[in-house]
Amino acid sequence: MTSTGMRTEAEDSGPSGYAAARLRLLQEGARSGPPRRAALAELTDDWLTGLFDAGAGTSRGISLVAVGGYGRGELSPRSDLDLLLLHDGSADPGVVASLADRIWYPVWDLGLDLDHSVRTPAEARKTAGEDLKVQLGLLDARHLAGDLGLTAGLRTAVLADWRNQAPKRLPELQELCAERAERQGELQYLLEPDLKEARGGLRDATALRAVAASWLADAPREGLADARKSLLDVRDALHLATGRATDRLALQEQDQVAAELGLLDADTLLRQVYEAARVVSYASDVTWREVGRVLRSRAVRPRLRAMLGGGKPAPERSPLAEGVVEQDGEVVLARAARPDRDPVLPLRAAAAAAQAGLPLSLHAVRRMASVVRPLPTPWPAEARQQLVTLLGSGPSTIEVWEALEAEGLITRLLPDWERVRCRPQRNAVHIWTVDRHLIETAVRAAEFTRRVHRPDLLLVSALLHDIGKGWPGDHSVAGEIIARDVAARIGFDRADVAVLATLVRHHLLLIETATRRDLEDPATVRSVAEAVGSQGTLELLHALTEADALATGPAAWSSWRASLVADLVKRVSAALAGDDPEEPEATAPTAEQERLAIEALRTGGPVLALRAQTEPPAEPPAEEPSGEPEPLGVELLIAVPDQKGVLPAVAGVLAMHRLTVRTAELRSLDLPDGVAGSVLLLDWRVAAEYGSLPQAARLRADLVRALDGSLDIAGRLAERDAAYPRRRGIAAPAARVSVASTASRLATVIEVRAHDAPGLLHRIGRALDSAQVRVRSAHVSTLGANAVDAFYVTGPEGAPLPGEQAASLARALEDTLRE
Repeated sequence: MTSTGMRTEAEDSGPSGYAAARLRLLQEGARSGPPRRAALAELTDDWLTGLFDAGAGTSRGISLVAVGGYGRGELSPRSDLDLLLLHDGSADPGVVASLADRIWYPVWDLGLDLDHSVRTPAEARKTAGEDLKVQLGLLDARHLAGDLGLTAGLRTAVLADWRNQAPKRLPELQELCAERAERQGELQYLLEPDLKEARGGLRDATALRAVAASWLADAPREGLADARKSLLDVRDALHLATGRATDRLALQEQDQVAAELGLLDADTLLRQVYEAARVVSYASDVTWREVGRVLRSRAVRPRLRAMLGGGKPAPERSPLAEGVVEQDGEVVLARAARPDRDPVLPLRAAAAAAQAGLPLSLHAVRRMASVVRPLPTPWPAEARQQLVTLLGSGPSTIEVWEALEAEGLITRLLPDWERVRCRPQRNAVHIWTVDRHLIETAVRAAEFTRRVHRPDLLLVSALLHDIGKGWPGDHSVAGEIIARDVAARIGFDRADVAVLATLVRHHLLLIETATRRDLEDPATVRSVAEAVGSQGTLELLHALTEADALATGPAAWSSWRASLVADLVKRVSAALAGDDPEEPEATAPTAEQERLAIEALRTGGPVLALRAQTEPPAEPPAEEPSGEPEPLGVELLIAVPDQKGVLPAVAGVLAMHRLTVRTAELRSLDLPDGVAGSVLLLDWRVAAEYGSLPQAARLRADLVRALDGSLDIAGRLAERDAAYPRRRGIAAPAARVSVASTASRLATVIEVRAHDAPGLLHRIGRALDSAQVRVRSAHVSTLGANAVDAFYVTGPEGAPLPGEQAASLARALEDTLRE
């Protein structure tokens, strides 16, 4: 039957005719989604119009108005009707009351929920000004019957009020949305979500319409209409399946709702809901950020006008990394950035944003997504470093990751991510979808980067440990295969690939063994030791186990479980203990290193050499190589006559010139027979934070001044920091300094694990110099945003430090780095 046929029956038969036509419409299998909602709204419009016309007669100055969801024409099978009987005040109150009864009671008689009011335009505007929910409903006001001019006048006035009051009302609306999200949770992660009230649901979609109506900001529209339609379709099916006006998608009803929508199963249904909610949530984040930016700029303009002619305005764009700047509280691309020629740019921008604790600009993400080239296989070393930096940034990683995912960049970087994206976990212990759990695990793992020697492997294993849940069978077994492929693709060498595969394969081993096996049985400990294989892997697996449990939910970890796992780790560590490691033997100097050392002795000052450094692929390429080997940065060789203060001087000069130290080694050089004197050789790999590298002559000149004391490095670094506005950044784990008591018989080994930052090595070197110890050798590495350094130090006479002195030095250095 056509809608015209249903309209005629509804008009002819009154409420019973409307009820019959409504029932037939809802039972039509061929019509669903927007067509059915539109037809239901049209059928209801005609019925209510007939009721109004029969009661109003020739009365003027009265109209019937649909508001809220009904005003938008979004009628689900059990939706309530939001109606306003509007009058200009000229009609007799008794007539208005009688007309209201003639409309309201038939609605109630049919068992439909009704939200109704009777007001003049002035009363409606006054109520809207006092009640934000009323105002939101009136923004969608739609004329049904009666005086069209009266309805149009109200709509015009309400929209004008909304736009005039937007600077005040929008913050109220944002707070209302935040409070609702706090109560209802996030739709994209809930196993029994409220499709309307949860964050990312229909209420938020309506709020975005209200923001757009204010003309102050607008939501990103791509995918938003489809997401809203998807949620409405699910709600329609939920109403039909339950016969109730409910918005909560309960577990026991999900299979029936999925069948109503023609979906494979309840998991497919939830994934569809989660994907829609994610679109709405991301659009909300972007929109509210834009609202805040606009309101701040409006508040600042009067002050800026007052300052014209005096004072120094704050810089508008502050550099963060190569091709990436901060502008107005967001991370955007630099004007000179070329995303079409820089495939690492998305990861570099994301890492910079996460480290600074700032959101990625929507425009920047979309520009990169539209033009950036795919990364080669294996990835360049910089891309791998930037991924590790992003993963190690703590809670700020989540917002940045979601921004990349919203534009499809994550699945382009990691195609295997598609199978776990928005995948529900039907386990009461888990509070997140699989993909969000993986990111949460990385966030938790970032807290433990000071506990392990290879924080990069810890963070990447956290990202991949459940990647097998997108495949049939044991997810640990499937995950091991995927992890090997992913790790090799992003550029880890064979040894690291093997460690990552072991971590993913056995990420449940410690917790399951500790809670289900007899730890007193040597066979239990032996089996774990055989599976893990090494102390380093055990250390990583221990941290991964805790991060995984903490990211699962409050029921997955406790002090009891922690103590059992720690006990198991202690026993396995003892089983794995072998010969004490010794200080690495120094390799013989190359001809170039000898030349530099002899030149340094001859001149009595530092000698430098800069050369580009490249890295061969981790695995043989499957295809023909695309070009020259990948540049890793620049190798900086420095030879200096042995003297006090070399380490802080070199590190400080590099920090002054904005050079990032990726790896560094310092050692005394054994020269050929007949060459008198002692030389320190520093072999460092450096890269410019942004821009080009300084000339070697400038570096040498500054280094000479730093060594003779005429260059105040600390003062220069402090001045530079003061010249730039402070960013809140991330709250990185505190530095951790320890003594590796059995690492060497020739020196005391001080291990430093800290957040990498400009001047970090300079501060460490100054602290070691102040303690009057001699650095025999240093081995420095930067893994993402984490510095993992080892310093082999002795006393003035060349002997290892006594135990208490070594411990005191470690405590003092740790205190220095935490200031």
